Amino acid sequence: MQISRYDLYNRVSASPLNKLAVEFGISGTALAAVCKKHQVPYPGSGYWTRRSLGVDAELPVLPDAPDEMIEIIAVSPKPRAPRTQKDPPTQNKISRSSLRPERHPLLFGLESHLRKSRVVKDGEFLRPYKRLLPDLISSEAALPKLLRIANALYLALDQKGYRIHIAPNSDNIGRIRVAEQEIQLKDRKYGRYGTSGIWEPDRPTIFYIDSVPIGLTVTEMTERVTMRYFNGDYHREDSKFIRSLKPWQMTHSWTTEQDMPAGRMRIVAYSPKNGVEWSIKWQDTPEEPLEALIPTIVERLQASHDQILKLMIDEDEAAARRKKEREEEWERYERREDARKVAQALADSRQQLVETIESWGKAMAVERFFTDAEERLLNLDSERRRRVEERLKLARVMMGSVDPLDFIENWRAPEERYRSKYLDE
Repeated sequence: MQISRYDLYNRVSASPLNKLAVEFGISGTALAAVCKKHQVPYPGSGYWTRRSLGVDAELPVLPDAPDEMIEIIAVSPKPRAPRTQKDPPTQNKISRSSLRPERHPLLFGLESHLRKSRVVKDGEFLRPYKRLLPDLISSEAALPKLLRIANALYLALDQKGYRIHIAPNSDNIGRIRVAEQEIQLKDRKYGRYGTSGIWEPDRPTIFYIDSVPIGLTVTEMTERVTMRYFNGDYHREDSKFIRSLKPWQMTHSWTTEQDMPAGRMRIVAYSPKNGVEWSIKWQDTPEEPLEALIPTIVERLQASHDQILKLMIDEDEAAARRKKEREEEWERYERREDARKVAQALADSRQQLVETIESWGKAMAVERFFTDAEERLLNLDSERRRRVEERLKLARVMMGSVDPLDFIENWRAPEERYRSKYLDE
């Protein structure tokens, strides 16, 4: 079928691509390619989500181009070959749960990358060299538990149809700072000086519920413990090594407090969209381990869709207002600068004109001097007149032009120095 570019724009603005493509007899991907080829913009999934919620949404503007006729060729599906059944069906059907992979694809080979770490003190968090990894943080001792919890969480979300993946590089999506303390304290004492950084990936790990992104972090928490300095290093006060020391061996040792990995995990879900402040966390407790909470976590994340979407819409509107305010402030600044430059050009032009008049006045005094000297030459004898005439010529050359038109010609008017951008307004 043939359709004009303008009519195609109206059609894709009134109905989602996947529904409109069925009417044309092609796939939604093929229709998107046709629109891209002919510069016909179409609204994304976020536009239709807002429309369904009764929220105003802007359509993309059709760029200027010739209104050409577009040929759309329907594609007839190829008939599928009948399946040949080699083996008779088994009486016992295989359940879907048995076909589920034991490990989520995102975690394949991850353990070796996490263990390939920079040198860390005993009991501290691993610091892998690779940064493009899932958002999982733990010490070496707690790594198997961390991977087990992450795998259960990822598979539970995958079973609901949500694909867990590492976010692409984007200016609009980022990872929030995840607090590692099990009990939030005012001070932070992780590391020898209390300022050591904990490894974190370059990009967040996310999944989408419709058009709403949600970031996920699984991290081991820290607890405040007493550390004893002995023989150039710090050891936990309750460790077997410290308990085995004799009192005389600890004569020159002392204790301090540090935040150390506790072996207990925390799951943090958050909005990775910049400007949207939403997060929720679950953590290990003696009464209920974290793995038992995973079905509840998945249900809570699904129920949070509308709340996060509203926050995203509010942030988009606030961002649009901030952008408009910045543009207005920039325009006010440019107008102030324009007025300042106009005033400066006027002042500079007036100053140059005053200097031009003063220079011309001085030049006229010089001209009167030369005129009077030339008149006096007539009363001199020929020899002296010749010498004085030569010197007068040299003096005139040295003094330059005294023509007032030359002075005014070099003068620059205010509009020649700077012309206001807002003169027409």
